Amino acid sequence: MGSRRAALLCWSSGKDSAWALETLRRRDDLEVVGLLTTVNAEHDRVAMHAVRRSVLRAQAECVGLPLHEIEIPAGCSNEQYEAALAQAVASAYARGVRAMAFGDLFLEDVRRYREDQLAGTGIEPLFPLWGEPTDALVRRMLASGLRARITCVDPRVASGSLAGRELTLDLIEELPPEIDPCGERGEFHTFAFDGRMFRRPVPIHAGETVERDGFVFTDLVLQDGASEATAR
Repeated sequence: MGSRRAALLCWSSGKDSAWALETLRRRDDLEVVGLLTTVNAEHDRVAMHAVRRSVLRAQAECVGLPLHEIEIPAGCSNEQYEAALAQAVASAYARGVRAMAFGDLFLEDVRRYREDQLAGTGIEPLFPLWGEPTDALVRRMLASGLRARITCVDPRVASGSLAGRELTLDLIEELPPEIDPCGERGEFHTFAFDGRMFRRPVPIHAGETVERDGFVFTDLVLQDGASEATAR
């Protein structure tokens, strides 16, 4: 690895994580050595994005990086989450990781929380997408060939009919002005399935859409015959 620092990328499975990976891979001083994802152990899905663990693993394989899963219980408390994260950070440090990157865009309180959690661990927090205007950012993502589907919508602020749709320029134009075009305030979450950061597209299709716990979710399903070992 030479003088390049080993970095983990906190991976939500969404477009911002995917674009953060693309951005980090252009740096000469870092090597992204793995993805770190929080998984709800009871439901076997990515926290908030509600992506199946099997689909997450297939995505990581298509990206070409090891996936490190932090399991948390349903209804996880802050204390439980922070204990699980601290264990994952300590394990990463022991493996030689010296930086951890996040796809956060502009929420100052979220950034401060990340920085506080890593303070004194020997691992530096990185925010490769920080501060870029989100309208320009999402258009740049899409222009590059990044493809993503909306997996979760907060119907209190955005139409539930967005769930399951592919994120496109036309969809961005449909969004009311009060909705961040990257969904940074939690208006919607996405699953990235193709783009320059992938070795091959993730073979998924949209399944059932349901409303649960105040959110609208679309289930993403691996195509018949596909698995996390797809195309090996």
